[in-house]
Amino acid sequence: MKKKTKFLIKQSLAKKTNTKWFKVVNILLLVLLVAIVNIDSIINMFGGDFKNEKNIYVLDEVGVYNSFENYFNTIKDTVSDMANYTVENSSEEINALTKKIEEGHDDIVIYLTKSDTNYMDAKVYSYEPLDLVVRELINSSLNTVKSEYALVNSNIDPEVLASISSPINIENIIVNSESEDSEAKDIMSAGIIMIFLVPFFILIVLLTQMIGAEINDEKSTRGMEIIISNVSPEAHLFSKIVSSTLFALIQLGLMLVYGGLALLIRYLINGSLTGSMIAGANLNELVDMLKNSGMLSLIIKSLFPVIVLFILSFLIYALLASILASMTTSIEDYQQLQTPLMLILMAGYYLGIMASVFKGSLFIKIVSFIPFLSALVAPTLFWLGETTIFELWGSVFILLISCFLLFRYGIRVYKVGILNYSSKDLWKKVFKSLKNKEEV
Repeated sequence: MKKKTKFLIKQSLAKKTNTKWFKVVNILLLVLLVAIVNIDSIINMFGGDFKNEKNIYVLDEVGVYNSFENYFNTIKDTVSDMANYTVENSSEEINALTKKIEEGHDDIVIYLTKSDTNYMDAKVYSYEPLDLVVRELINSSLNTVKSEYALVNSNIDPEVLASISSPINIENIIVNSESEDSEAKDIMSAGIIMIFLVPFFILIVLLTQMIGAEINDEKSTRGMEIIISNVSPEAHLFSKIVSSTLFALIQLGLMLVYGGLALLIRYLINGSLTGSMIAGANLNELVDMLKNSGMLSLIIKSLFPVIVLFILSFLIYALLASILASMTTSIEDYQQLQTPLMLILMAGYYLGIMASVFKGSLFIKIVSFIPFLSALVAPTLFWLGETTIFELWGSVFILLISCFLLFRYGIRVYKVGILNYSSKDLWKKVFKSLKNKEEV
């Protein structure tokens, strides 16, 4: 019986992987991940080099260029979109500078002149309307420079002027000494959604679709009768669950490999992993922030229970999908029965996202212990510091018990469903099979 079960697992797994669509989809996934991680380099290849330096020429007739440069560069360092702008003091005529704009297109000219009524005026020349970020940065710097210039020329005592112009001393005091860095938490939340929730959601949908299609294919071709005459329904169900779970894990492994290749290609092209990768931060900065906030240690600490939770979730979804598929006679009927399962999965997906928004929510914490939802919510809560490692293991234990109970009682429904080719009185047979352990 073990040899027959292994044979069914190998055949089912080969049927899923040795197809043109599997190869085509994985090639597309590889290309897509490489393209996303290296999107800036791809844009550069087609003439969209946003790394080229852009000049801001300042024609200063007031004498405030140094102040403008200092303010502009200070603010620019905090805005990633402005990293390629360089401020330059120019002594050329305004007509010559505007010609540079017509040639370079990306360059900007700022013409500063004295004003009898407003201390100073400014004219900003550009080839096309400025982006909102660029315009606001220039306006903010000019307004600050104008205020400082006005104070200097108002005959105010130098010491008073220095006090007025000096920046305010701001000290951030966190009352809760155990509170973690909020910026790292925000970035971590985005990373959880992108790295954990989205792939898990996609793989579960793929898993349930494949099981339904395979079981209905065996029933429609009457191959189910031949299989069941040689192996028990328990062995057949076990083979479907194991092969589907292995396929999901293989697909997950391939996606991780594709992500690694995408990062390697980025490193070979740029010489580093820097760039706008996650929430505007580069990979090195993200790792440093996670280390400093203590979240990296939480991820490492929870790695084993999260992997177990991940695998058990594949098992329970595969088990339920197999039971539902056995009760249907066509893929259309299965898709109708699959709708509640997809709604449960969607609920878990959105609750996982909301966990980072509604921190401290008792409802979401309770949901983290519910099977079918715990894998999407429990790890997120732990990584955000909302639950303990014992509570995470509690979610794993509850999910393990749920898998056992679903298999024990679901096999009775499976025995009735796999050899049933009519929907007539199917539900009566199902409920009867749950009551009678010997029902076949």
